[in-house]
Amino acid sequence: MEAKKLLRNKKVIEEINRHKWLESEIAGYDIGFEAAAEDWLKNHAGVWIAYHAKQAATKTVPLKQKRPAK
Repeated sequence: MEAKKLLRNKKVIEEINRHKWLESEIAGYDIGFEAAAEDWLKNHAGVWIAYHAKQAATKTVPLKQKRPAK
């Protein structure tokens, strides 16, 4: 998936912000969104996409429940 398309996804932005926070804590300073996004896209996007694609494929929709017979 293209990086520009990923960066329009609200859940991806949340993941990048979480990654930014964690990496900033490790570094001892704010690494910034750009660096966090670049690192996340390079090292974590593939796994994230695979996981969410699998979740979407296995998501079940509840069947419409029938009313009990009177």
